[in-house]
Amino acid sequence: METIFSGIQPSGTPTIGNYIGAMKQFIDLQNHYSCYFCIVDEHAITVPQDPLKLRQQTRSLAALYLAVGLDPEKATIFIQSEVSAHAEAAWIIQCNTTIGELERMTQFKDKSQKNGRTGVSAGLLTYPPLMVGDIVLYNANLVPVGDDQKQHLELTRDFVERFNKRYGQANQEVLVLPEVKIAEQGGRVMSLQDPTKKMSKSDTNSKGFISMLDEPAIIRKKIKSAVTDSTGIIEYDPVNKPGISNLLSIFSASTGRPVEELVADYTGKGYGEFKTDLAEAVVALLAPIQERYHELLASDELDDILDKGADQARLVANKTLQRMKNAIGLGRKPRKR
Repeated sequence: METIFSGIQPSGTPTIGNYIGAMKQFIDLQNHYSCYFCIVDEHAITVPQDPLKLRQQTRSLAALYLAVGLDPEKATIFIQSEVSAHAEAAWIIQCNTTIGELERMTQFKDKSQKNGRTGVSAGLLTYPPLMVGDIVLYNANLVPVGDDQKQHLELTRDFVERFNKRYGQANQEVLVLPEVKIAEQGGRVMSLQDPTKKMSKSDTNSKGFISMLDEPAIIRKKIKSAVTDSTGIIEYDPVNKPGISNLLSIFSASTGRPVEELVADYTGKGYGEFKTDLAEAVVALLAPIQERYHELLASDELDDILDKGADQARLVANKTLQRMKNAIGLGRKPRKR
């Protein structure tokens, strides 16, 4: 069975766009691959964080991923900072990566230009090697990414090929070369207030997104105020009618009903009735997830699962790390027993 690794940063509560576009696909992946789903809290500290909030968001995100259907019997779910091999491997990778490679990374270029090179942490420059470590430690064959993350996978592949060529012996590779698995999109969900932009949890206008933990009354209010158009005709036309088209996509993803069927059902009906029904569909979709989420946070089950996941992850990661150390000559030569 091939191995998949995916790292999720605890930067806030996911939206229904995150759920429809990615999280639902993870549930299917765990049935066909050996999966490692990691809450990458060490990546989060490349920018200043409130310690208590970071810890809360880390645990909250882990609970949400379990609540949507990740099964700890099928996938390994763990927190990055609880597996020290990540930080150790990152140092080895940094020492085998050039500054030029890191300075070409888009996120570093964008933020250093915006804030000035002295205004960003060194971690923003060097976090890509940590991401490389995340992937190679678990011998990942495939890494599901969106287009915005392909550059990181290119860096990973370049590093692995260089490392294996430099330190591999007798045609024996030290590290597994991962392949890019473009994440299957379960529909691109757009902002409720600006349907030309992707829905984002960092949107300054909270009416533009629906958080997976929003209460029913808030969900209904946000959908009621969602931007449509003046025609009042419910039809799917993303170019000319992006607002109602986006709502139709959300309705379809929430219920499993084809967009064409929804359009037929609401022919001759107004936006008001449509939005009311859509809101109830979203509430019904999120209700069991939210119930399970709160149940996990209120019990010891979540921590038991994360403890088990960290133990499982350490077993695999430490073996890979030792191979890396042996290859480059760190520590004493392993003793024969």
